[in-house]
Amino acid sequence: MIRDHNWKAKQVDSTYIVSIANGAEIVETLTDFCTTQNLFLGYINGIGAVNEATLRFFDPDTKSYQDQTFLEQMEISNLTGNITEMDGNIYLHVHITLGGRNFQCRTGHLQAAVVSGACELFVVELNSRVQRVKNNEIGLNLLRL
Repeated sequence: MIRDHNWKAKQVDSTYIVSIANGAEIVETLTDFCTTQNLFLGYINGIGAVNEATLRFFDPDTKSYQDQTFLEQMEISNLTGNITEMDGNIYLHVHITLGGRNFQCRTGHLQAAVVSGACELFVVELNSRVQRVKNNEIGLNLLRL
């Protein structure tokens, strides 16, 4: 087992089974995990629960993002994303679907979320590197393949 302050993990072949600590911020902790493991390309899938989440929506007409923060207990029904690089740094592109007490879903690009209970992820490492570059016409950071 490998561990740090806010996470612990077990590696099975090219897959890491990661548990993020209660009260930890997911994006920050996942970035720390990838940095610690020198993981520069891969994909993420997970479940869990949070009590605070900031989601982001991209408006292609204005090429800008809208952020909204939700302060309530919510289940993570799906957390999915990829790990690449941009400007020499690890770049996480993560989307999340959350459900609250009223069974309504909230979904979007995950900016930040605080674990409330558990966050269990499978992180699969790919043996390569892929960069992202800003596409000014679209307004997004796209894969350079």
